[in-house]
Amino acid sequence: MVEKHRFRWTAEDKKKENLDNVAKDILYKNLDKNMFTKIKTCSTAKKIWEKLTQLCAGNDQTKENKLTFAIQKFDNTEMKLEETLSEFDERFSGIIIELIYLGKEYLTVKFPCR
Repeated sequence: MVEKHRFRWTAEDKKKENLDNVAKDILYKNLDKNMFTKIKTCSTAKKIWEKLTQLCAGNDQTKENKLTFAIQKFDNTEMKLEETLSEFDERFSGIIIELIYLGKEYLTVKFPCR
C-alpha cells in the first residue's frame, strides 16, 4: 500500500484522519501508563484496539484456561455462612457474567441439595 502525501489528501482523507486521531485520543486517555507503553508504537486506532484485544483476551490457550477456571468457580459456588443473600447473588452473578464473556452460557441452573 502506497501512502498519499498530505498535500494530496481529499476532504474524505482528512475526515478519516481526524476521526482516527479522536479515537486514539479516547483510547490514550483511558489507559494506565503500563498499558500505554505496550501500545504507544501503534500508528492507528484500529491497530491500538487490536493490540489491546490481544493483550486483554490472550491467545486460545489463555482463553481455555480462563474458561476452565470460571467453570470450576461455578461448580464450587456455595453460599458462605457470613454472607447475605444479596452478597451471594452479586458474587454468583459475577461468575455467570464471566462465563458468558468467555462464551459459556448456562440456560438453566440447578443446585443440588446438600
